[in-house]
Amino acid sequence: MLIPHPLLGLRDSSEFTYLGDAALLDRPDGMAPDAATRFHDYVHLRDNPAGIHRELWFHEQGDRSWLIVTRNTITHEVLSAELSRDAMKGGAA
Repeated sequence: MLIPHPLLGLRDSSEFTYLGDAALLDRPDGMAPDAATRFHDYVHLRDNPAGIHRELWFHEQGDRSWLIVTRNTITHEVLSAELSRDAMKGGAA
């Protein structure tokens, strides 16, 4: 599978480490009254979607950047990739 790195062009997925749902970037507030429940859900509850999904990938064997990759989990077709810092500026995760 090839990942279109926004800075480096097409890269083989073997250069990356998959870290899960991009929603993990939206970490719960540790000071909230229900922080324990929110962190339990954040750490232990995961969706396993079939279809279009936004995922967090780390370019471990390259420039060590964090990417949000949108791909189809059924076909493994990569639809887009963006630097996570750019996605967070736009309020998306």
